Amino acid sequence: MQTRKKYIFLTFLASWLLLFFFGRDQLRRFAFFSGRKAEARRNWPRWTDRSLLKSFADPEELQRDGDPALLSPRERRAAWLSFHRSSGCRMETCFDFSRCERHGFKVFTYPQERGQPVSETYGKILSSIERSRYHTPNPEEACLFILSIDTLDRDHLSGQYVRDVDEKIRGFPLWNGGRNHLIFNLYSGTWPSYTGELGFDIGQAMLAKASFDTQSFRPGFDISIPLFSKDHPQRGGDRGWLYQDSVPPKKKYLLVFKGKRYLTGIGSGTRNALHHIHNGKDIISLTTCKHGKDWEKHKDTRCDKDNVDYEKFDYQELLHNSTFCIVPRGRRLGSFRFLEALQAACIPVLLSDGWELPFAEVIDWGRAAVVGSERLLLQIPSAVRCIHPERVLAFQQQTQFLWDAYFSSVDKIVHTTLEIIKDRLSPHRSRSRFLWNALPGGLLVLPDFSTHLGDFPFYYLQQGYSPSEKFTAFIRVASQAGSLSQPILRLIQAVSGSQYCAQIVVLWSCEKPPPPSGKWPQSAVPLTIIQGSGKLSERFFPFEAIQTDAVLSLDEDTSLSTSEVDFAFLVWRSFPERIVGFPTQSHFWDAEQGRWGYTSKGTNEISIVLTAAAFYHRYYHSLFTEYLPAGLRELVDGLAACEDILMNVLVAAVTKLPPIKVTQRKQHKEGVAQQAECGDGAAGTPPPGQPSPSAPHSAPARAKGTAGSRRLSQRQDCLNQLANWFGSMPLVSSQLRLDPVLFKDQVSVLRKKYPSLEKP
Repeated sequence: MQTRKKYIFLTFLASWLLLFFFGRDQLRRFAFFSGRKAEARRNWPRWTDRSLLKSFADPEELQRDGDPALLSPRERRAAWLSFHRSSGCRMETCFDFSRCERHGFKVFTYPQERGQPVSETYGKILSSIERSRYHTPNPEEACLFILSIDTLDRDHLSGQYVRDVDEKIRGFPLWNGGRNHLIFNLYSGTWPSYTGELGFDIGQAMLAKASFDTQSFRPGFDISIPLFSKDHPQRGGDRGWLYQDSVPPKKKYLLVFKGKRYLTGIGSGTRNALHHIHNGKDIISLTTCKHGKDWEKHKDTRCDKDNVDYEKFDYQELLHNSTFCIVPRGRRLGSFRFLEALQAACIPVLLSDGWELPFAEVIDWGRAAVVGSERLLLQIPSAVRCIHPERVLAFQQQTQFLWDAYFSSVDKIVHTTLEIIKDRLSPHRSRSRFLWNALPGGLLVLPDFSTHLGDFPFYYLQQGYSPSEKFTAFIRVASQAGSLSQPILRLIQAVSGSQYCAQIVVLWSCEKPPPPSGKWPQSAVPLTIIQGSGKLSERFFPFEAIQTDAVLSLDEDTSLSTSEVDFAFLVWRSFPERIVGFPTQSHFWDAEQGRWGYTSKGTNEISIVLTAAAFYHRYYHSLFTEYLPAGLRELVDGLAACEDILMNVLVAAVTKLPPIKVTQRKQHKEGVAQQAECGDGAAGTPPPGQPSPSAPHSAPARAKGTAGSRRLSQRQDCLNQLANWFGSMPLVSSQLRLDPVLFKDQVSVLRKKYPSLEKP
C-alpha cells in the first residue's frame, strides 16, 4: 500500500515537472491573450445613446467600463504631477479662488491699447467674451482676466507675431505673475522644430491652446482648444451635414485623405506614408508636394504622379462621400481638417501621437473619433472595416452633436472654455461628463439650477424620469385698472378647477398696488401675488414660488376652459422639453426684403406658440434669465411683444424642435394692447378700451389698425435682431396639431373625454 502511494506521488510530481519545463511557453501565451482580452473589455468606450440605438457591447463590457480603478494615461500623469511636481501649476496652487467668491465668475478683458492691432481671429475671441453673461467692465469684480495683447500666433516668422510681450505684460498692474489670467494661443513654435514655446513667460497663467501635447499640458489647469481658421464664424455657424436622428446613406468611400505631403521636417513621416493605404476604390489617400517656396528642391520620384492624382478629386466631395476621414498631424499636432471632418459627419481617424484632444477634460472622444497611432498606419483600413454599422451611425450622430454644441462658432469655443473653468471653481456643482456628452450639451445645462438629471426637461426618456403631475399657473397682469377685470376672474376660476393645478401665481406688473386679498376670487388652490417691476422680461424670471416642473403661462385676458387646460397639460407631459400651447404664429423668409417676416395669419405652418397661453418647463425661466446675456433681455424690455418670441427662439435653439399646438375651443385673437404696460404705456400700445394717443379720438378703428401694424413691425424687428444675435434662425416650423381622441368624430359624447372642446 505504501509502495502504491509512493508511485502515485512520483507520477504526479513528474507530470508537473514535464508541464513546467515543456509547457510554460503555452501557459505564458494563454495568460498574455487572456490579459489582452481583459484589457480590451476594460477599454471599451462608454455608450449612453442606448435610447436611440440598440447596444452592441456585452453587458459585462459595459459594467467593466466604469471601473474607477482603471485610469487613463492622462489621469495617471495628472496623479503623478500632483505628488512629484509641486512646482507645476494646478488650480489649487496658481489660482486665487477668493477673487471669485464675492461677485461670482466674472471675466475682465484688458482695454485695447492704441497702436496695438489685433488679428481678426483674436478680435472674435474678445468679442465673444464681451458678449457673454460673464463679462464685467470692472476689474475689481473679475475672477478671470484676458489680455488685450494678441497671443494667438507665436511663430516669429509670422506677420502677426507680437514682439516684446514680456515687457508689456510686466507693465500691467493686474498681471500679478499671471495669476487668474487666461492666455489664448493657436500657433506656437516655428520652423523646423515647431515646439510649444510662446516666446514669453506665462507665469501662473492658464493656457487655452491649440495643438497641445500631453507632455506640456497641465491637467485640470490648461485647456486644449481646436485649431480654427480666421474664417470661422463669430456666432451661429453652419449646421452639420447630417440631420439630427437621421440615418445617412451608404457612403461611396470608406476612408479618405487629401492634403499636403511634407518632404522633410517634423510631420513628414506620417504624411509620406499615407500613399501606402490608397487603393483607388473605397480608400482614397492623395497628397501633393506643391507647397512652400522650395518644394521642387526636395521633390522625390513620387511627387509628379502624386500631384497629378491630387487634382482628380475634389476635397469637399470626398468629405461628403466618405465614412471616415484621416486627420494626420501637420507641422503641429492639430489641423483644420479636424473640425471640417466633424461638421461633415466624416468620422475623424486621428494620427497625431501625443495630441491632447480639444476639451478632452469633458468630451468623450471615444464616442466620436477613432484614435490611431502613427506607427500603425497600415492597420487603419482593416481596423475601420471591422467597426459595426450601428457603431458607425452612433459615431456620426455624435460628431454632429459635438460640432453643433461646442465647435460651430468662435462663440461656442470660447464659451466652452469659460464654462470648463467655471466648473473647476465649484466641483460639487459642476456638470457631469454625461451632461457634456448628451443633448443638448453642457453649455445649455446650468448646474446652478440643479445637478439632478430629473430636474431638467431633456433626460426624462433616457433616464426613466417623469415630470411632476401638477402645474403652476403663472398669470401676468398689466392692466391699468385698479380693480380686477371679469376676464381674469373667469381665468382664475377655470384654471383652479383643473385637477392638475397645484397653485396660481399672479405677477402684478402695475405701479398701482394689487387689490387686497378679500377682493381676489376664492379658489381650491393657493393664490400668490408677486409685485413686479413692469419689465416684459420679468415674466420669465425664475421665481422661487414656482415649484412644479410645468408652468402654464397666461395673460390676464386669455380665455380658456378647464378642459382645454387639462388636455394641454397631458400633452405637455409627453413632450416636456417643448412649448405646448394654444395661440400660434409663424415666421418666414421674405426674399424681397431680404429679412425674416412674421405673420399672425392662420396657416398650416406654425413655429411660435405665444406665451399668452402655453405650457413649458420651469427650467426655461432659469435659462432665459441666467443663460441669455443682459443685452437680449434689454431688447425684450424695449420692444413690445418680443419676450414670447425670444422664449420660443431659446427653446428651439436648445431642443432643435418645433412647438406643439393643441386643440382650442375658441380662436385666439391677439389683442393690440395685450402687453400694455401700466402707468405711462411704456410698451408703446394703448390700454384696453382707450384710443391711441397719436390717433384722433373719433377714429378708434384707424387707431387700432395703426397700433396693430406697429406691433407687427416691432415683432418683425425683434425676430431679425434675435436671428442676428444667434447667428442663424433657430425657429423650427411644423404642421402638427394634437387633438383629443375622437375629436369631432360622429360618435356619442359619452365616449369622448373632452366633449366640451367641441362646443363653439
